[in-house]
Amino acid sequence: MKRLTILVMALLLLAGVVHAKDYEVSKKAGEYGVLIKMDRNPPVAGNNNVEITVTDVSGKVVTDAKVVFNYSMAPMPGMPAANYKTDTQPAGMVYKAKVNYSMAGPWSNEVKITRGGKTVTAKFTIDAK
Repeated sequence: MKRLTILVMALLLLAGVVHAKDYEVSKKAGEYGVLIKMDRNPPVAGNNNVEITVTDVSGKVVTDAKVVFNYSMAPMPGMPAANYKTDTQPAGMVYKAKVNYSMAGPWSNEVKITRGGKTVTAKFTIDAK
């Protein structure tokens, strides 16, 4: 009976891990909707894979824009500000990037979308663990 209980608990734990949801943020950038997904929830100090979906006002996915992911941390005592820029790569219906938060703490993030000569920005904060 004890083995059965342990087996059931292990299966439930595994099912929870398999169905764990990615970190998601939805924002507006001008006329565009922006959905940012990270493979770590919560995002961590170190590498995080990012997928960005951009949609127009009609909800159609935009695949012909230039998308840049900027992230920064304000200066702290004894440390200068940290500022990074990552170009994304189009991959089907999303734009992919790798973000490397160099330390835990609050990071300011910007997704800059350039299309048709116009640039708009979606801003959000992530607290990397």
